[in-house]
Amino acid sequence: MSASAAKRSMPLRTIVGLSLIALVLVAGLAGLLAPPFDPVEPDLMARLQPPSPEHWMGTDQFGRDVFSRVLAGAISSIAISLGAVSFAVLVGMVIGSMAGYFGGNLDRGIGFLTDALMAFPGILLALGLTAVFGPSRMGVILALGVAFTPSVVRSVRAAALSVSRNQFVEAATAMGHSHAWIIARHILPNCMSPLIVLSTTLVGVALLAESALSFLGLGVPPPSATWGGMLAESRSHLDKAVWLAVCPGVAISLALLGINLAGDALRDHLDPRMKQR
Repeated sequence: MSASAAKRSMPLRTIVGLSLIALVLVAGLAGLLAPPFDPVEPDLMARLQPPSPEHWMGTDQFGRDVFSRVLAGAISSIAISLGAVSFAVLVGMVIGSMAGYFGGNLDRGIGFLTDALMAFPGILLALGLTAVFGPSRMGVILALGVAFTPSVVRSVRAAALSVSRNQFVEAATAMGHSHAWIIARHILPNCMSPLIVLSTTLVGVALLAESALSFLGLGVPPPSATWGGMLAESRSHLDKAVWLAVCPGVAISLALLGINLAGDALRDHLDPRMKQR
């Protein structure tokens, strides 16, 4: 694809990504404020009903409306993903900027710890941490946040190491400004572009990881609705109620597609190397 064709396709990709993200957000708000049915209240007389005008996505094995549970799962997944990424970004910004600015033994120690944590696959580290924090919404946020922190530390540390060598940092030091002031005023603002791009990517990874943990029974405990938990519950009913897996699976796919498209567009906008192509 030529450079001109890529530029023409970029606005459409951005619009599609943002539209899908907006759709997920609206669905989450609808599930929180005005769900069609109670997403956790069982109705055994309406078990495993196929999609109909009354139940747009059918009902599950307990008679609960699948559409209402998909809406409720949207707000749960959004809250957990944003909470985990926010935790990782806040902690990673502090640690990474200190490592890149001060260097020396502090940088080597933080680098060793970061490399040790990143030696484990993120989902395995989250699994172990979930066992420590417990299967709850806050436990999943903390587990995923800790698992994502090393990648944020590495990204911020690399940017801070480059920025700290600039003359305006040396001038601020010569003027007697404190280390905290220099980090907050000069180091962190120049680390924002790569950090924003990384954060967008991590939101999608967090959403998928939260679904995986819920699928394994280590996420938000039932009867709370989560997309991964709905997939797990559908396994024993796929032969007669395939909609139980299709509906949350499509919701996860659309959310990830929107996040990835928006993240790619944001990367192209913030990365100067992409602008030169």
